[in-house]
Amino acid sequence: MAGRIPEKFIDDLLARVDIVDVIQERVPLKKAGRDWSARCPFHDERSPSFTVSPAKQFYHCFGCGAHGSAIGFLMNYDRLEFPDAVEELANRVGLKVPYEGGREAPREDSTDLYKLLDAAAAFYRRQLDASDRARAYFEGRGLDASTLARFNLGFAPDAWDALKNALGTNTQRIALLEKAGMLTSGERGSKYDRFRNRVMFPILDRRGRTIAFGGRIIPEVRASLEESGEGSPVLDPRAQDARKGETGPKYLNSPETPLFHKGRELFGLWQVREAHAKIPRLIVVEGYMDVISLHQFGVPQAVATLGTATTRDHAEILFRQCADVYFCFDGDRAGRQAAWRAVESVLPRMRDGRQAMFLFLPDGEDPDTLVRKEGLAGFEQRLKEAMPLSEFFFGELGKDVNLGSLDGRARLAERARPLLAQIPDGAFRDLMLAELDTSTGVRVQVAAPPSEVPAKPRSAKPAQRSLVRAAITLLVQRPALALALEPPWSFAELRQPGIPLLVELIALCRARANLTTGALLEHFAEREEAKALQKLAIIDFPGGESEARAEFVDAIAQLERQTAQQRLDDLRRKQGEGPLAEEEKQELRALLAGKAART
Repeated sequence: MAGRIPEKFIDDLLARVDIVDVIQERVPLKKAGRDWSARCPFHDERSPSFTVSPAKQFYHCFGCGAHGSAIGFLMNYDRLEFPDAVEELANRVGLKVPYEGGREAPREDSTDLYKLLDAAAAFYRRQLDASDRARAYFEGRGLDASTLARFNLGFAPDAWDALKNALGTNTQRIALLEKAGMLTSGERGSKYDRFRNRVMFPILDRRGRTIAFGGRIIPEVRASLEESGEGSPVLDPRAQDARKGETGPKYLNSPETPLFHKGRELFGLWQVREAHAKIPRLIVVEGYMDVISLHQFGVPQAVATLGTATTRDHAEILFRQCADVYFCFDGDRAGRQAAWRAVESVLPRMRDGRQAMFLFLPDGEDPDTLVRKEGLAGFEQRLKEAMPLSEFFFGELGKDVNLGSLDGRARLAERARPLLAQIPDGAFRDLMLAELDTSTGVRVQVAAPPSEVPAKPRSAKPAQRSLVRAAITLLVQRPALALALEPPWSFAELRQPGIPLLVELIALCRARANLTTGALLEHFAEREEAKALQKLAIIDFPGGESEARAEFVDAIAQLERQTAQQRLDDLRRKQGEGPLAEEEKQELRALLAGKAART
């Protein structure tokens, strides 16, 4: 079983990956001297306090304190576990992550689950090739072969144990199938396939791995001939959804599993990322087929929530991909309710530069039918006419309010106040408050969002440093300085705070030649010293590499002298208590001679 990832591999990986490239794919950075800056993606702010150092290979926010290496950034931004973040970076540079055993307990390994779900997707794909009825469904929906392949669509046979028999070759694999949500239990405890007689839509994570499935009951086939006379059955997508004797919901998704949490996943996001080096916009629709049809008709920016309302996690993921998000809903009451839930989710994420637009479709239409009827140009025109969040927000809140009355204006102000308070501090928030002021005549004051953290002054001078603190700081920022020292280090005996940490750092930096500041901080991430080291990593020292080396060597030399004085004081104290051994007398004379030479 996979266990720990060797630290040497982490060092090599972080040495090959440029943290600026990793972060710039997700956050727009601007050059700021030797470093890069941006508004922090982890808290809301007006001015940039987030810096990325290519020299140190780590990021730091002076406002909220977020910091770390490229690994830490992916963990916080893409919400990946540590091994997954390492795998993501390793894929960038063509490395395979090694795992090793150790005294530490290995993490739960999900590799087998991923492999099993990928195997299930392949099984369903083969079943699609063997099912005329399932293929007729997709043909009736107008999907071509390349689209079927791009989304890896499949078919679950009309059998209780087709997948179980194909993949559950032993007790362990049956347990994995159940853990992955592919089997369910009967009243007597028997295991059988969760998905039966359904066309299958694999759900992929942000690394393109199968993590779950959606399944749809196939509507009745209308027995008729195509105009070509080839005799293929034609499917009516709007026909009765359930066949005689068919039970279960029209759509069925995998349950929550260790790999799948529906409130944090979006169907089609992997395909969107594959289609774009930089995603220009995202269009959120409600159904699998809406996503797939839009992609086929030339709108490869469509994604769908998985049978749930838009959550705050969804909103965060959407805006981390791009700044412009369009929500596409039916124009009926249910569609507007879904749109309002999306508003509630995105308001806390509406930092300046982001836009949320709302497109409501005509009665009886969905994105799938509309793009087929009006074509790409027609659908693009509707997107251009989409309603901005601000317009929908005030329209919904004020639809049953008489703004001609004082009471009505007060009601609108009270409804809007708690919602506007969630918007991050910035121009959009100010403009929304100004619009409310214009509509109601009430100057509404709201507190800053709870997530707002005031940035610390950038010009603050570092605190006075001790020699140990200075040496540690220089070493954290320039690990290669440790190569200037040759063991043994007599100052290791010095009784001062921080000496054990300094000795450990020197040994670590000498043993791991490619160590960067980011990798060093990663090494201490789970230790109590991590917070202090992170603070030292952001202190600016004047001068370049040669000045830093000279200061480091001088600090170590002074610590050596302090160590000699400490030993001299110890021997004198012991001499006052009784006679010294011959070796101690010789050591005392040498120390006194050395002190005399220095003075």
